Amino acid sequence: MAILLAFPLLGILVMLQTVVASRLPLLYGTADLVLLALTAWGLQERVETAWIWAFIGGVMVSFVSGLPFFTPLIGYLLVTALTRYLRRRVWQTPILVMFLATFVGTLILHGLSLAALELAGDPYPLGESLRLITLPSALLNLLLALPVYAFINDIARWLYPVEVEI
Repeated sequence: MAILLAFPLLGILVMLQTVVASRLPLLYGTADLVLLALTAWGLQERVETAWIWAFIGGVMVSFVSGLPFFTPLIGYLLVTALTRYLRRRVWQTPILVMFLATFVGTLILHGLSLAALELAGDPYPLGESLRLITLPSALLNLLLALPVYAFINDIARWLYPVEVEI
């Protein structure tokens, strides 16, 4: 059921990210709603489909992105690995891990994007990219991290209800 829900939910988030979030930039940075959803999904304790969600989200973003095809996919898989690792290490404060993984995930995705553009022959200056794109994007992602975490947490509770022993 969780895998089937990934397609419409991530599809809607990709559309919102492409249509709405891209039209509301801070300097040149925009929010990455798929990153936030995948990070929040990977932090849920009972979820076992985080890797599948990361693959689905990465493929969907790869289709609509102007980057080389596998760049978003690799980035989202790396962020999911980071999220799952941090969840095992800091298991009592998932909100703190959400903020940390969101910030580091934004850096990972933008670093991979800059490296892919450099290899494709379209380099961006590193200093300007960090100042005008990456840090504003990280700020927007951090602002949206808590509401997205709450939304994904509700979905995870609905899909994986807690079993009560009598």
